[in-house]
Amino acid sequence: MRKALVLGGTRFFGVHLVEALLEEGYEVTIATRGKTQDPFSTRVNRIIFDRLNFDEFKELCGNENWDIVYDQICYSSQEALDAIEVFKDKTKKYVFTSSKSVYGEKSGEVGFNEEDFNPFEHKIIQGPKEDFSYNEGKRQAEAVFFQKAPFPVVAVRFPIVLGLNDYTERLHFHIEKVRNNEEIHLVNPAASIDFISEEEAGKFLEWVGLLEFTGPINATSNGKVSLGDLINEIEDKTQTSARITSTPNEANVSPFNISNTWLLSNKIARDLGFHFKDLNEWLPVLINDLLAEMESR
Repeated sequence: MRKALVLGGTRFFGVHLVEALLEEGYEVTIATRGKTQDPFSTRVNRIIFDRLNFDEFKELCGNENWDIVYDQICYSSQEALDAIEVFKDKTKKYVFTSSKSVYGEKSGEVGFNEEDFNPFEHKIIQGPKEDFSYNEGKRQAEAVFFQKAPFPVVAVRFPIVLGLNDYTERLHFHIEKVRNNEEIHLVNPAASIDFISEEEAGKFLEWVGLLEFTGPINATSNGKVSLGDLINEIEDKTQTSARITSTPNEANVSPFNISNTWLLSNKIARDLGFHFKDLNEWLPVLINDLLAEMESR
């Protein structure tokens, strides 16, 4: 039986990744700090570890061979260097969950292509995640994996992931503000953004790991939505008018606040055969589901 190790995987789209691997017939081991109860019962093996404790990391995760390792929890060059040391000669493939944030902002209507950030040439600065912004931490991790790893690597660049189980509650924020007639600060309601659902993100990770493909790859649902249209959709579902303001304060700033259109191109993934869902089909359904959940509390 093929063996997969998932670093992280106890919540949000990591749960869908594990479920997809189990459906594919993998023996799955999840490695986490053990602080979040997972839903897998006896279907997975478990490793409780502290990734930042290198000796513990190597002892518990680097003592057997894996067909594939999925890394959901790497945020710096040092963490990537440690992972290479742990898994050299121990895995046939490594799938790293990266981010659209490696590109910066202001993509334009076409969307960022994978070549718009080149991790093979990005200067490596060794350090822990505290030394970097989130964006630069992900760039540093990609640079280390692609420049130094002895095993094949894929870096999946996701946009913001949405779903019922989003513990950051970014979409929840907007629904609650509209529903409660509270202000939302948006810099530019005309700016467009893209998303991917938690279910699709988990499935994509499993899918790309089974391909021979290596390198960076974007994964986002088909389509886009302006922030203004997103608010309009929430207004329609809640039957309440939103209060949009240009004046920020501690309570009203949108987690999606962008000054300019910020998109990804998913052409490479589509050409490889992945069929993304249309954003305008699943996003209204999710808003309805979240609203129903809120109203049932």
